[in-house]
Amino acid sequence: MVHLSADECKDVSAVFSKVNVDQLGGESLASLLIVYPWTRRHFKTFGNLSSTDAILHNAKVQAHGAKVLGAVRDALKHVANLGGHFAHLSDLHCQQLFVDPANFKLFAGIVSIRVGQTMRQAYTPHVQASFEKFLDAVTDALAKGYH
Repeated sequence: MVHLSADECKDVSAVFSKVNVDQLGGESLASLLIVYPWTRRHFKTFGNLSSTDAILHNAKVQAHGAKVLGAVRDALKHVANLGGHFAHLSDLHCQQLFVDPANFKLFAGIVSIRVGQTMRQAYTPHVQASFEKFLDAVTDALAKGYH
């Protein structure tokens, strides 16, 4: 289990206060589907995902990305018990959706890159380390149902 210090939580909170979570989430999910096309198989009900343009303009992709990153942001309130907080989602992704848990880490990596593009110099190595430590804790909690 990953432990975040009060300063690290403060850094993560600052990141979320400086980005548009809905936009960032939608862009990050779209990037995941474009860069790692095998992840599209989990989104067959989202309609046309056959091209970069179709993915970038797909309202369901944008909405789901916003929902996912919103849940990640809200997890900061439950940082002491991320496993318990994400238990239901972990079980859903593992037992019903059969999502490869490696995809969570791929998404987290894209989110970190997008945050860096958005925050630029404010995304210092220290802030990036705190943010990625938090994302690692979230992805570990989401993968808990696979163990």
